[in-house]
Amino acid sequence: MNSTQSTIEVTDLTKRFGDFAAVNGINFEVHHGEIFGFLGPNGSGKTTTIRMMLGLMKPTSGSTQILGMKVDGDTRRIRPRVGYMSQRFSLYNDLTVLQNLNFYGAAYGLSNSELQTRIKEALTMAGLEGRENAKTKELSGGWRQRLALSAAILHRPEVLFLDEPTAGVDPLSRRAFWDLLYQLIAEGITVFVTTHYMDEAEHCHRLAFIQHGDIIAYGTAEQITAQKMHGDVLEIEPSDAPGAVRALRTAQADQTIPIKEVELYGSLVHVVAPDIKKHQRAIERELHKAGIRTGHMSVIAPSLEDVFISAMKK
Repeated sequence: MNSTQSTIEVTDLTKRFGDFAAVNGINFEVHHGEIFGFLGPNGSGKTTTIRMMLGLMKPTSGSTQILGMKVDGDTRRIRPRVGYMSQRFSLYNDLTVLQNLNFYGAAYGLSNSELQTRIKEALTMAGLEGRENAKTKELSGGWRQRLALSAAILHRPEVLFLDEPTAGVDPLSRRAFWDLLYQLIAEGITVFVTTHYMDEAEHCHRLAFIQHGDIIAYGTAEQITAQKMHGDVLEIEPSDAPGAVRALRTAQADQTIPIKEVELYGSLVHVVAPDIKKHQRAIERELHKAGIRTGHMSVIAPSLEDVFISAMKK
């Protein structure tokens, strides 16, 4: 299968709860051998979408095809070819690492000799050797995450679904987890991942942004930036970042300066406006009026977080 062939096709997928549309006729494709990121704020429809795609929830209308097979009420043909890791990791806390893997391997129908080989490979891949007899509840979040991923790929699925797999896990563990995902991609597995971490989204080959059940952006990071970012980004390192945001939002509301967005990034402030260089002096004056020193200021390329915020606001 080549890299532009579709492994997943979602067509007009809709889920209504009474008059409320949780997912509203969305369309997208996931290519073979890519990491596809599905991004949106809490309540945007991410988990509802992934549950419908897996056949765990019946759509109101529309359809999903995975590996050329339509997802409907009978998922027996598809199930052996996909893996799923949920937000809560779906592990048995009172079982050891090895017992969890044996349980999931048996559930996937692996024979004992094949299962033992797969478990050994999974333990090596995830760096879990030496922890086989540890109770799952005794593991840190990062190790539990690796165990959950190992359980999800024991049967060597062709497509792997991950629903916010790194939520609540420390940054070092998140980085190690993504290194594992790249190992899987190198083996030809297709990964569909929901996340709200922008640094993770930057590692995806292509993305879709979902808001209030609608896809509002779709494509590579570069394509989405071109679609959604109508302006340049000025990064400021002011003496009082929250004060700078307040002052510039006042100037935006008064239309003193044609600013599109002002956002706080830790101790930095990002200001978005068309042809921002032209307004740099005016921004500096506005901050000085508020008693704020501007410090370092420079026009930078928009980050994916800048693009995401801009898209969500529109």
